[in-house]
Amino acid sequence: MSNNIVVAIDGYSSCGKSTLAKALAKKLHFIYVDSGAMYRAVALYFLRNNIDLENNEQIAEALKNIHLNFHSRDYQSHITLNDEEVSDEIRQMHVADKVSAVAAIHDVRVAMVKQQQRLGKSKNIVMDGRDIGTVVFPNAQVKLFMTADPKIRAERRYKELLPTNPDITLEEIFDNLAHRDYQDTTRKESPLTRAEDAIILDNTDLTQAEQLLFALSHIEPFMA
Repeated sequence: MSNNIVVAIDGYSSCGKSTLAKALAKKLHFIYVDSGAMYRAVALYFLRNNIDLENNEQIAEALKNIHLNFHSRDYQSHITLNDEEVSDEIRQMHVADKVSAVAAIHDVRVAMVKQQQRLGKSKNIVMDGRDIGTVVFPNAQVKLFMTADPKIRAERRYKELLPTNPDITLEEIFDNLAHRDYQDTTRKESPLTRAEDAIILDNTDLTQAEQLLFALSHIEPFMA
């Protein structure tokens, strides 16, 4: 097998990027790096510490105190923020409402991209996010760009959050996704765009198994 294979998965919120990335990592025995979780963890730290997103000095100082690590358990990727397990908390709505704004900050992206690129230098990895194929790994062997009908995305996210957020509404989720799409695609710093050589994966009508087979068919040529 070739060394240092990088599979970059970009796309809109709630398109199943993480689900596919985890499935690929498990199937191929690659390392899964959840870049979105990194930005969510930064957003969580900023919220806890009342960091002013307009204050560059506060942001720069805060980033010095943020230490993120990934570990695997039961084939799942977990993230720690300064040695605290935060995998569940970063998925809550109060963090989701802030993550796009935090991820648009130049200093935050520089800090996270450095960590992401370090992970890809010595291991076969699958990484999902918004700018993996365009900024973090522009030379990745395989680039996928995921999309789906907005209503389907909202319904999927609603089902995911309902067990831990019983008061959440489908309308609230739909509005949140629309807001995040706007922020992600219009921000000045690394906006969400499809790399020219990225393969589009519209999973509106695809099962998870079908998506996995589609992705594997594009990765297998590099596995010889």
